[in-house]
Amino acid sequence: MELQFLGTGAGVPAKHRNVSSIALKLLDERNAVWLFDCGEGTQMQILRTTIRPRKIEKIFITHLHGDHIFGLPGLLSSRSFQGGGSPLEIYGPKGIEKYIRTSLAVSQTRLGYPLKFIEIEKEGTLFSDAEFSVICCRLDHGIESFGYRVVEHDHDGELQVEKLQALEVPAGPIYGKLKRGEVVTLADGRVLDGKEFQGAAKKGRVVTILGDTRKTEAAAKLAKGSQVLVHESTFNKLEARMAKNYFHSTTHQAAETAREAQVHQLVLTHISARYLGKEAQALEDEAKEIFPNTQMVKDFDIIDIPFMD
Repeated sequence: MELQFLGTGAGVPAKHRNVSSIALKLLDERNAVWLFDCGEGTQMQILRTTIRPRKIEKIFITHLHGDHIFGLPGLLSSRSFQGGGSPLEIYGPKGIEKYIRTSLAVSQTRLGYPLKFIEIEKEGTLFSDAEFSVICCRLDHGIESFGYRVVEHDHDGELQVEKLQALEVPAGPIYGKLKRGEVVTLADGRVLDGKEFQGAAKKGRVVTILGDTRKTEAAAKLAKGSQVLVHESTFNKLEARMAKNYFHSTTHQAAETAREAQVHQLVLTHISARYLGKEAQALEDEAKEIFPNTQMVKDFDIIDIPFMD
């Protein structure tokens, strides 16, 4: 499981930062990529990575401001041209379906795959299967804006093959039964309980990705205990009044949310183009005053999300 940042800027594209888009790469887990927001130029950013548009299975839109959605029509069209035939699900606030269908209709774009829209009507679980659940909550951004909590379900413990080999248990279908925790009687009469040959279960990983927002208790609740919290950081610590007026957050506010949520790592994105070089680095340093395990990302940065002990 990895996060790759395709755009880390705020508002408008800049030479050093494109606008918002994040890929959650689940290639080992389900051979798929989930996209969070799709600002202008996202498909061009993807060309500079190993991501294949046909692997994009779901797109989660945090809110309907242009720097988070203007890349959608082009990406959806390109996915069709590049052999993407599998269905694509798009989650987001009410209006996302109208925006996309209107864009495709006016441009007479025909897709070679079906779209499924899930417009968010209430907070809570949006999606759940055997591997993952996605929970959303409303944030505070003037326009309806959501945060998403991606929860990987716990992994069963691995079968302790060495232990079975030491007992001279023959490999084959028996191993599969034992892995499922079944009780097996061997040909020589020995009875083995599969639960005694399973290692410790692995706790699933949790990633929380927020849309644009003022500091809000809802964000800390959504992110509680996450391995990684991705939080906007549009303003520096001295610009709290401006952040409030424009419905955004400062470095200190993002760090306070991470501390309150007791996350493992804070990742800062949605950086204003006003901040260059040392000024940009200063944003990370400010957040670290409150939450030391903070990283401010640049376009194309990759954050690995390991299992926690």
